[in-house]
Parts: sequence; structure tokens; C-alpha cells
Amino acid sequence: MLKIPACTVLVWCLTTSSAAAQDRPRLFAGAVAGLSTLSADARSVISARDFAVSLYKPENGPALNLLVGANLHDYVAIQANYIWNRNDLALVAIDSAGVLPSVYEQRRHSSQHAVVGDFLVYFRPLPSHIRPYLSVGAGIVRLASRLDETTHVRRGDPPGPEFAATRATLRVAVGLDLEIGRGWSVRYSFSESLSGNPISERLSPPGERNLANFQNLFGIVRAF
Repeated sequence: MLKIPACTVLVWCLTTSSAAAQDRPRLFAGAVAGLSTLSADARSVISARDFAVSLYKPENGPALNLLVGANLHDYVAIQANYIWNRNDLALVAIDSAGVLPSVYEQRRHSSQHAVVGDFLVYFRPLPSHIRPYLSVGAGIVRLASRLDETTHVRRGDPPGPEFAATRATLRVAVGLDLEIGRGWSVRYSFSESLSGNPISERLSPPGERNLANFQNLFGIVRAF
């Protein structure tokens, strides 16, 4: 009976696995779109003689994520993203200091543009038709906001017609790739991005919370 050393069998298995992996599609690209939801913020400062209250309320808006990536392993991938979303805002502030109280309410259009790199961990190997994943990534995001209309201003000091700021951002996501054939897959993802908050900084008094951006996205991914 022919005996084959264990080390030879191990090398053969690794070589076969590596060769098979190289035959599978490694690069992918896609686009997913859906709904963006921003976190709100509020602040109150109360003393024995006066008080000040401020808040902003965001509306849900559209979001788009363009992506390219590479499978490094059956269970691991890296991905580069361009992410855009738009959300309308309402800013309100009341200050009782002085002889007469001051108050303002602003309606604004705001948008975010982000570039993020993600590290993805899949729960099923590359050839699987259904592949859930977790991801974490970091990048930069630029928020720009412009005035839509000022509905009420009484001795207040509202933010200017336009402001913009660039911040670092951290993004985590869960998702699912569902293969539909010929290298095409349907992707769903739910993500949360956390960054500094240029909206809260311009409230009177300033807010204290970071800005969270929640996105529910559906789209198509193509493997090459």
C-alpha cells in the first residue's frame, strides 16, 4: 500500500485551494441606493434668571453608494466607497436673556459627500449564493448646508446662508449579497456612520452630540 507523507498532502491541499480561489472572481463593483436618516440634537441651558433652548430636526432623504472592491479570501474583502446623501433640516433656537427674548427658525437643505474604505468579513465562502457580512470602515465626509428659508427671526442670531465642514467618519454596516447569476448579485446593507457634527456647532446654544447617518440601501454588485 502506497503511503503519502502528511506534509505532502497538506501542501497539495493548500495548492489546490489557492489555485481554485484564483479561478473565482476577485474584483467587484456596484451601486446601492436608498434612504438616509440623520440623528437629531437638542440643548438647553437654564439658570435662575433666564434660559436658552436649541434643536435641529432632520428629514429623511435619498442616499447613493458607489463601490469597488476585491475579495482577498473566501471570507474577507476590502471595499472603497463614494457615498452621497441629502437631508432637509429645521433649526430652532430660543433665548430669554435680555429685555426681550430672541427666537429663530430656519429651514435648510443639507448634503453629505463621503469617501470611505471598508473591511468586510463574510459568514459564508465566496462560491455561496447567499453571503451575509459585517463591515467596518473609516474615511472623510464633507457636509454642506444652505438656507432654504427663514420662517421666523426675532432678535436672534441664526447661522449664515451657507456653511460647510469636513470631518473624519467611522462606518459600520451589516449586509447580504444574494447571487442571481453570471456574476451579478443583489445587495442589501444597513449602515451607521458617525462623525463630528457641524450642524450642532452652529446652534445657539451649541449642541453636544455627534452626527449619526443611518442608511438603508439596495442595489446591484457585479463580480469580475
